[in-house]
Amino acid sequence: MSFSLEEIYNWYRSTIRNPKYRWWIILGTLAYLISPIDIAPDFIPLIGQLDDALMITILFTELSQMLIERVKSKKVRTAQVNRVSSPEANTDVDVKAVPIE
Repeated sequence: MSFSLEEIYNWYRSTIRNPKYRWWIILGTLAYLISPIDIAPDFIPLIGQLDDALMITILFTELSQMLIERVKSKKVRTAQVNRVSSPEANTDVDVKAVPIE
């Protein structure tokens, strides 16, 4: 049974977007960053810090994407509510135009 990095990333991304498991994934990622047990130990120059930097990058990328989606959906909901709650904004006005000579 082999795992590719893409499969692991897709699992991480789908799990962090699930509200039921979101905080567990965030806490697990933070525990991984603090823990001395890593895929590449921190005492190995460059490589040790690289896996931590990668985890931080993935975590912040996913959290920022979720925040952007939440703000966009809130704007859409607000616009829909405003459109429904103010019917005078949606009414058309018919004007009989008369040319000036």
